[in-house]
Order: sequence, then structure tokens, then C-alpha cells
Amino acid sequence: MPYFDAASAAPLHPVARQALLAALDEGWADPARLYREGRRARLLLDAAREAAAEAVGCRPDELVFTSSGTTAVHAGIAGALSGRRRVGRHLAHSAVEHSSVLHSAAAHEAAGGSCTEVPVDRFGAVDPAVFGAALRADTALACLQSANHEVGTEQPVAEVAALCAEAGVPLLVDAAQSLGWGPVPAGWSLLTASAHKWGGPAGVGLLAVRKGTRFSPQGPAGERESGRAPGFENLPAIVAAAASLRAVRDGAAAEAVRLRALVDRIRSVVAERVPDVEVVGDPVRRLPHLVTFSCLYVDGETLLHELDRKEFSVSSGSSCTSSTLTPSHVLKAMGVLSEGNVRVSLPLGTTEADVDRFLEVVPGVVAEVRERLGAPVSAPSSPAPAASLVVDALGRRCPIPVIELAKVIGEVAVGATVTVLADDEAARLDIPAWCEMRGQKYVGEEPADRGSAYVVRRLG
Repeated sequence: MPYFDAASAAPLHPVARQALLAALDEGWADPARLYREGRRARLLLDAAREAAAEAVGCRPDELVFTSSGTTAVHAGIAGALSGRRRVGRHLAHSAVEHSSVLHSAAAHEAAGGSCTEVPVDRFGAVDPAVFGAALRADTALACLQSANHEVGTEQPVAEVAALCAEAGVPLLVDAAQSLGWGPVPAGWSLLTASAHKWGGPAGVGLLAVRKGTRFSPQGPAGERESGRAPGFENLPAIVAAAASLRAVRDGAAAEAVRLRALVDRIRSVVAERVPDVEVVGDPVRRLPHLVTFSCLYVDGETLLHELDRKEFSVSSGSSCTSSTLTPSHVLKAMGVLSEGNVRVSLPLGTTEADVDRFLEVVPGVVAEVRERLGAPVSAPSSPAPAASLVVDALGRRCPIPVIELAKVIGEVAVGATVTVLADDEAARLDIPAWCEMRGQKYVGEEPADRGSAYVVRRLG
């Protein structure tokens, strides 16, 4: 069964498995102790730190291991904000950061701090000039991911880092998705990552803090990992994480070329074979293994279930998943279609045959789900009366409001309007996206007794 969700968690790398088993035998003791077993464990921990630091591009004494990438982000943001509290309490971050950054930002605001969310373009990238303009005299920290976890777009880290340095603002880079593919451009002050993204074991994160960066660890003081990650180190997992990072990076250049070609094939073939689809993210400046596309008139949760039945494991940023009934904040910030979203992230070793079979299956699955939901199969051609129409889609989840809009747009005259009443948050994003894809004019959103009224003008 092809597993195409490496962006969530990559399969355990063989080197990680070997290192983990070996460290279970050799690294079980307390590395802080001076007796023989403790010294042996300490040597393993030091070697793992040196290997990870080499991959990150920092000194070993600048890097600590945490219990997860999320913990690393939370600790990094809190420590940097506290360390620079005399400068101010302003935090700048992109609109498409990982939820761990957004949760830290929300907690900072709740505690009296201020935040600026920097917008992104339709590909999901920030404009360095716009990011630089968000930096203020009281900005204590800026956050920018190296590459997006949902659409794969790489961010202009080097350009933003230069602007942050000019402003005297430390930059925290979340490198969880990209570190396995190569080092992050220089200029960052803090960096975080997560081992299970590159094939290491879950439960290991990295936090690197450059010397000279003001940093004050928050919470009760700990005696381990420079006080920045309290608790007993999970040494076997740390050893496995460092070993697998080195192994993955050794073959990253060749594997990136191979997987990029497979992703390019997915991007082009999906657009050719699936009607009313939007392939999102930057087509060039992106991670080599990840592609996301959204399908009109499709329930994202149903689509994922049907692909699972066809033995393909994929993920989604769609609003219609079992975990959330609101649109992905990434897709929302980009202003692209959120319904029927599929994220394909290929693990190392993915074969061309698996990709070809996926491309054979997807068009039929999408068509089947659309038929089940009663989606229009072609542009409506019925006679158009002069009056405008109102579609009541209150209480109905995506993609039904858009499907109902598509069914009736041909029943109004060119220049007339259709007003869709909807209380699903996804409609705020998906109706404008539908208009752009179908060549209609989105007039705007108006208040309604319940939900919102979305007005669309027929252009043809």
C-alpha cells in the first residue's frame, strides 16, 4: 500500500532502526553520571549532538534536543521573547506558519504581547519587503518557516534573514520540513526541527540558538540540555534521529532530483486528467517531494477515504476532514480553493509505478465522489431569466454551497447575480476561488440573519 504522507511522518529510516536498537543496548544509562555506563551514554549523546549540529550548520553547544518539534518551537519562541523583553513584546510571523508557531503567538497575545501576521502570495510565499516592513522598533522576534508543510513552497529565508539582521531582530526558522533535504540558508538566530519528518523516530526535536542571541528559558529550570529542555534525554531516540539525519542528507541530492520529477508528473497529469482542479504552491521554488491540489465539488474527507480504499495514504488541508470543520489556515492565507484538497508527500524510495497507479486512480475517484454529491458535470445551458437568485445553503458543509451555486449560475442572465447563503466557514474561501476558476465575478460578502450572503455575478 503506497504511503504518500511523508510530510506528516516519514517512515522510519533503516539507519534509524539500526541505531535505535544499538542505542537501546548501549545508551540506557544516565549520561550525567560519571561511572562507566554513564560515560558511555554521554559519548553517544555528544556524538549525536555533533552530527545534528553539523547538519544544522551550528556549533554543538548551540543545539539541544527536545521531546518534539512542537516543544522546540514553543521553547524557542518563549525563550527568545523573554530574553528580549526589554526591547519590546512584538512578534512578527508569516500567515502560513505551522500551528505550533500560531499557538505560541496566540499565547503571547493573550499575555499582553502584540503580533503582526505577514501575508503571503497565491503560491504561499512572503514578500521579503513586506516582511521587513512588519519589523518594528519593539519587535523582539520574527518567525519564518523554511518551507511550508502543506504546499511545499520554500520561503525566501536568506532575504528575510538579512532584513532581520539589519533591524537587529533575531529570526527563528522552523526547518521541520526542509532539514532532511539540506541546510537552511545562513542568517537565522534560532532554528527548530523534528526528527520524524526525515525518517527518525517520533519524540525528538531540535532547538538551535546561536551564540549571542538573547535567550531566557521559560518554566522551571532544568539541569539538562542547557536548561532549555528539562527531563531525562531519550538517548536511543536521539541517537537514531542524528544517525538518520546524516544518512538522509548523504543521499538527499540524488533523491531530490528523482522525487522532483515524480512530483512534476503528478502536477501536470492531475491538471490534465481531473476537471476543475487547482494545483497549488510554487511550481519551482518548492520541496522536491510534496504537491497539493484541490478539486471543486468534492468532499475532502470522502475523497481521502476513497483513496484509502484504493490503498493510497494521503493527507489533506481541506476544511472537510474529520479533525476540523474550518479551512486550512495555509490555504486560506493563500486565497486558493480549500475543498477537495489532497496533499501528496512522497517518502524516500517511492517508485514510478506507485505514482503511475495513483494517477490512474485519482480521476475516477474524484468523478465518483462528485457524482455522489450531485455535482454538475458540465456548464449549465438552460434559458436564463432576468431575475437574480438566492441559494439557501445554510447548515450545509463544503462543498455543497459551491455545488449549489454551480447548478444555478446558468439560470440567471449575464450580468445578474446569485446570492449564496451559507454558514460554513469554508464558503468564505471556496466561493471566491470557484469564481476565479469558472470565470465569474465575486461581488463580495454581505451580512445575513444567519451566516453570510456571498454575491456572485454571472459574466458568461
